Amino acid sequence: MRRDRRMTTIQLSPREVIRRSAERSGGGDAPAPHVLDPQVWLRILNIVRMQHPTLNRVWFDGMVPRQLTNGVIQVTVATPGQLNFCQGQCQQPFTAAAQSVTGRLLSVSFHCENLPRGGGVFGDADAQMPLNPDLTFDNFVTGPCNRLPHAASVAVAEQPGKAYNPLFIHGAVGLGKTHLLQAVSQRVLERDPTCRILYLSCDAFINQFINAVETGEMNQFRHRYRDADLLIIDDIHFLRGRERTQEEFFHTFNTLYQGHKQIILSADCPPGEIPELEERLVSRFNWGLVARIEKPCYETRVAILKKKGKLRGLDLADDVVCYVAGKVANNTRELEGAVTKLQGMAMLAEGRIDMDVARAALGETVAAEQRRVTIQNILDAVTKYYNVRLSDLQGKRRHKSIAFPRQVCMYLARRHTRFSLEEVGGYFGGRDHTTVLHAVRTITAKAAADPEIAQQLTRIEGQLAG
Repeated sequence: MRRDRRMTTIQLSPREVIRRSAERSGGGDAPAPHVLDPQVWLRILNIVRMQHPTLNRVWFDGMVPRQLTNGVIQVTVATPGQLNFCQGQCQQPFTAAAQSVTGRLLSVSFHCENLPRGGGVFGDADAQMPLNPDLTFDNFVTGPCNRLPHAASVAVAEQPGKAYNPLFIHGAVGLGKTHLLQAVSQRVLERDPTCRILYLSCDAFINQFINAVETGEMNQFRHRYRDADLLIIDDIHFLRGRERTQEEFFHTFNTLYQGHKQIILSADCPPGEIPELEERLVSRFNWGLVARIEKPCYETRVAILKKKGKLRGLDLADDVVCYVAGKVANNTRELEGAVTKLQGMAMLAEGRIDMDVARAALGETVAAEQRRVTIQNILDAVTKYYNVRLSDLQGKRRHKSIAFPRQVCMYLARRHTRFSLEEVGGYFGGRDHTTVLHAVRTITAKAAADPEIAQQLTRIEGQLAG
């Protein structure tokens, strides 16, 4: 009896699909690639989202599993930023999920077809610096606190070297400076994949300069920085007091500026308030646009929470968003941390994020807020330790018995709170920011030179911690 050899359609399990693909590719020197069953990929994706909710991004839906070759599932993503994110954080979770779904010893490899051609964002040496796909202009929420630096950053990204050069962005920690720097980098590379961007911290610049001096490689150092198309330095205020490094940066700045190359700098204060910074650098930092980022207002915090929730695929109810925005008021970074906690707590509540989940998620945040050191805590600790009156610390007396404890207060306020120089000065009789800077430098120097003073500070800080 003859068998019917006509083709039939058979529903195979994911494990069987992988097994048959592997068997068919077994004979021959170079196994042919095989298209991965879409259902297998969906199951892998669902496992990752379920077991690693904080990794989840809405753009995961745009990943394309191209083929299975030599036990490797090759997956394509859309942007270099997404590639960096996947290679840095998703390799192991996706590989484990693939092995769980298929029952085979497979791995997942990520690729991008839109990599920069000859350009890129570089930090240390010639290694490309990771870009965060979350930190783009599309994901940046604007409000009264940041509208100017955002608009200036967009203008610079569209026309590097022509609009606002240099661009100097300043503000406290966690308000979005890094987001804007990364957004500019990614937009510039989208427009010109050959653009060479140097993006690094001021500390890295200083260390590279010192290393170049010690190894006699100053020519290479200068070539690296002065041939950049776009130079981005984060936390430029750490140049303070470093005369030789300031001298080198001055000449680098001039070369880039004269060549119409874009320079972007960030700091925690405006150029004129960076202590021990040469006047010629202060002048040059003010040549372009100096833009300040401030704390987000309530409405902006609400918008930020909605944006970050949407980015992670979370459906946050309005009452939950309003509750979190009211509780977390310091900066954008803390808002993102709150969203991560909500995402984690949702796992324990079967995916539900309601007010009970929100209150539970913010329990630690609220407690931490209550334990946070305040200027009043500092005043109480210092008045008790040095046996002085609060009215004297906030008054005009300059006697040594009062001036030193007052300087200690200012030093501790800058060390343990997020208040600006002006705000700290306001707590002590309306003194200006230069007085606070002088106090910080004085106490820092005395603590380094006198073990007894250093021990006094340690005791007071111990009281604050308790």
